[in-house]
Parts: sequence; structure tokens; C-alpha cells
Amino acid sequence: MEGECRVLSIQSHVVRGYVAARVWGCGLACFLPAGYAHWKGQVLNSQELHELYEGLKMNSMNNYDYVLTGYTRDKSFLAMVVDIVQELKQQNSQLVYGESWAMYVPQDLLPVYRDKVVPVADIITPNQFEAELLSGRKIDSEEEALEVMDMLHCMGPDTVVITSSDLPSPQGTDYLIALGSQRMRKPDGSTVTQRIRMEMRKVNAVFVGTGDLFAAMLLAWTHKHPDNLKVACEKTVSAMQHVLDRTIRCAKAQAGEGQKPSPAQLELRMVQSKKDIEDPEIIVQATVL
Repeated sequence: MEGECRVLSIQSHVVRGYVAARVWGCGLACFLPAGYAHWKGQVLNSQELHELYEGLKMNSMNNYDYVLTGYTRDKSFLAMVVDIVQELKQQNSQLVYGESWAMYVPQDLLPVYRDKVVPVADIITPNQFEAELLSGRKIDSEEEALEVMDMLHCMGPDTVVITSSDLPSPQGTDYLIALGSQRMRKPDGSTVTQRIRMEMRKVNAVFVGTGDLFAAMLLAWTHKHPDNLKVACEKTVSAMQHVLDRTIRCAKAQAGEGQKPSPAQLELRMVQSKKDIEDPEIIVQATVL
């Protein structure tokens, strides 16, 4: 069917809520989301991931257009992910790999992400702190953020989006700044880079799974708009804002007036936001830098 694409999702999956994935794919772990006071479950190891992937190959089901990965806390598992991505890229040179890195992974995984994962990734979505860790550079200004994104481009990815930062917004302290950079290659071999800035209204709550949601939607919207980072980011961030606004409204209604919503009440309202995810009204505009 025209417009179809195949996505291999190698992410955690949960038995409640919508952290990482509740879709078919290769799961890293199965547990209650980490936003709860306690969480339990099993973590897939590299050998088990290898067996799952071999099963896909044996059934000729290893032809993909996109790979999306998220939370990982094991070196050998990460190495297996890289091997799988490299093999899939040998089969399909146009395959796009999107990685949602997380700052709460063990410190000893940083060199693996930086030296092994990022070089094979096409899209990465770090926040400011994660971008600083990956680049080894502090970000204290927009200019420095752009320099860091250029450094990350040089490491491999053509699309880098710093999903949130501590940089001051002209609209005040109620807003967060996100920055994006996309490197595109022309037919003559030269490159052109598009950079954008977005200012997003803060939502006063702690949610779990927003990074995974952002990475998944950015992957989808860059598929629809491969050469227009501005539009892809506007649709991604606007959809995020719709989901978070609906979630906090519902959570506050459930908690009652003056009460703090619980983690269960703050589960992202994904199903209720289906239309906003599929066709978001643009409520956050991007500025081309």
C-alpha cells in the first residue's frame, strides 16, 4: 500500500500506561512504569534479543524502513542493537534509525551511546543535559547549543533535536526552549543545514513517557516531511502539548480540587488524544534560525 512503512521498535513495554511502547516489537523489559513508587519486571538480555531477531529473519520479517529504540541499561544489549541496525542498513540503505536516549542510564553506558549508538543513528532527541553529556560541552547560550548540535551531526545523526533546555525564553519563565537541526545532502554531494527554535509552554506536572512519545512522533512526522524540520517539529511539539494538556486536565479532575494527581492519574491520555496525534492543530510555531 502506498505510504506504508515498517518500523521495528526495540523498547521497554509496560503492563499499565504508555511508557515506551504498548505496540508490537522487541521489548527490552516489561514492568510498571518507573514513575510509580515501586516497579517490577524482567529485562531482556542480549541473547534473548538476538533470538527474537533471528526469529524475524527466519520468517523473512526483517525488512524495515525505520528502527526506534529507547531505554537501555546493558552494554551487551546496546551492542546487539547496534549490530541489528547495521545489518538492517545493509539490506536497506535508506533505513532511518531514531534513538531516544535517557539520562538515567548507568554512567558506564555513556561511552557506548556516544561511540557506538550515535554514529549509526539518523535521528536523536536528547534534552540539554543529555546533549552536554554526549558532546562533552556545556550549553549556556543558543549559540553554544547550535555548536553542540553541529558536533552531534559530525558524530553521525542528520537530525538532532534538543527537546528541552534551560535557556531563557523571551516569553518568560513559563516557557521552555527546544532547538532542532537537520543536515540534508544535495545531489551534488554538498550539505545544507536547517535550524529551528521552538518555545513551549510548561505544564506543571511530572509525566512519564514523554521522551518516548516525542521520539516516536518525530520519527513519524519526519517520514511525512523528510525535508522540512520546521513542519515536522511543529506537528510533533503541538501534538505533545495537546496530549499533556488533556492529561493534566483529566488528572486534576480525578484528583479533586486542591489535590496533587497521583502517578496513575498522570498516565498520558494517548487513546483519548488519537486525533491530536494523527492530525494535530498547530499551536506551537517554530522559528527558522
